[in-house]
Amino acid sequence: MPKLEITSQERSALRAAAHSLRPVVMIGDKGLTDAVLKEIDSNLTAHALIKVRVAGQERDVREDMLASICDQLSCAPVHHLGKILILHRPQAAEPAPVMETRAVRKPSEPYTPKKQAASGAKRTRKDEKQQRAARRKAADTDAKPAPLARSRTTIPSSIPRRSGSALSLRAGARRTTPRSR
Repeated sequence: MPKLEITSQERSALRAAAHSLRPVVMIGDKGLTDAVLKEIDSNLTAHALIKVRVAGQERDVREDMLASICDQLSCAPVHHLGKILILHRPQAAEPAPVMETRAVRKPSEPYTPKKQAASGAKRTRKDEKQQRAARRKAADTDAKPAPLARSRTTIPSSIPRRSGSALSLRAGARRTTPRSR
């Protein structure tokens, strides 16, 4: 199978994408065996972009391994950094990335809670103003309690009052002199 070629822009993007990856296959002292090739192939099929760690080999040997892996598995060499090899093979039917369409509201639009938005309800400024006006009108027309009229009722004498308090003075004055008409 032929080795894949990628452009420098693709290579740069793939190197950036592989930065956070960890090696998934390790080539040991026995070198590049059929089992290792099978493992690299299955990981390339599953992930499309992988890192491979090569243990205990010289640089020239690692470069030869990278070239033979790419030839046998028809993948592209992305990068060779120390003992890490980065390989890429595009997936046959690579699904298009699913972009979540997030509803972005304008600053002038009111916030609609998730539950209301899920039910299809939409809030507008006009509706909000009408609702506030209706609430204010209802609050103004509601029966307001009448202001407390000062009545000349006497405080029952059974309630003990401390001497010198305002209640005891007023209550005492009212109790002692009944009004006559």
